[in-house]
Amino acid sequence: MNCKPSFAIIGAGKVGSAIGVLLKERGYAPVGVYSRSKTSARRLADQLHSKLYKNAVDAAKAADLVFITTTDREIGTTAAIIARKGGCKPGQIVIHTSGALASDVMEPVREQGAWAVSVHPLQSFASIESAKENLPGSSFALEGDEQALPLAEKMVKDLQGRYFIIKAADKPLYHAAAVIASNYLVSLMHLSASIYRQLGLDEEQARDALFPLIQGTLNNIAKVGPAQALTGPVARGDASTVKGHISALSRMNWRTQEVYRSLGLYTVGLALENGSITTNEGAALSNIFLEVENCEQKGNYCRLSAHETGSQTNSHVNRLRLSDGYVGRCFWYRRHPGWGFPR
Repeated sequence: MNCKPSFAIIGAGKVGSAIGVLLKERGYAPVGVYSRSKTSARRLADQLHSKLYKNAVDAAKAADLVFITTTDREIGTTAAIIARKGGCKPGQIVIHTSGALASDVMEPVREQGAWAVSVHPLQSFASIESAKENLPGSSFALEGDEQALPLAEKMVKDLQGRYFIIKAADKPLYHAAAVIASNYLVSLMHLSASIYRQLGLDEEQARDALFPLIQGTLNNIAKVGPAQALTGPVARGDASTVKGHISALSRMNWRTQEVYRSLGLYTVGLALENGSITTNEGAALSNIFLEVENCEQKGNYCRLSAHETGSQTNSHVNRLRLSDGYVGRCFWYRRHPGWGFPR
């Protein structure tokens, strides 16, 4: 006897399709599929051996669990249509899988007595097949009605995942961190490969050269954590090498140069955190990354917090507050052509 709830998928994209297939394998009962794309909806309905519906409302009516796995911009509208046309009922659980949006976007279903919860898999999905492979073992961020959380937790465990619960107000910050870790890692890989292509390597050669380095770095992070896994010129306080990099990168576009400088500044803070460089070395490196020309500067002032530099925040009249908690002397910044910072 199957004691697990029935479910419907509304939005047969990569995430919705992967979740649907995996839940069916775990004993959940698929009862319906709807998607704007008839092709993807038919494909998923055939995989699940479930009914293909012509609208989201009828698909939702048939299920205990309703997954709205559309694009983020369509989640609120879809939930409102389902609620307005009688597609949800008391005790039913409506789930979206957006990382950026809280469950509040589905408020209309709550007004009809259903419970709303967001279940976001902290994973990247390049295809339906990769989504099915990557979901088991992934972490899920849960947020929503307390009545719905126990079942959401059980569902994640059935998917062989782990979970943590966050507040609705924290969803944007949570998602920003995920974007940095995943999307921006892809951008960094693309940037590194593009530099190697300047040296004559083709895309495949660049990727093959860089991937073992990336994999080794990930292995180190897994073993000792990001702070202790840091290596390279910043971790050694090697200002000369950093200057050489900046000089070489000056031949490339300003975006590449800005990425290198911004990440370098952040890495200075990481090197200070793990104790691999001194405060003076951190200050010197920060000034290099900031391209700072000091006016009558006798000390090492930079974009470091007061406790990192050891200076007093109000000890000199000629201080410039750079951001909350950060102070320094007056600096001249070398601007980009056209007298302005890049947009």
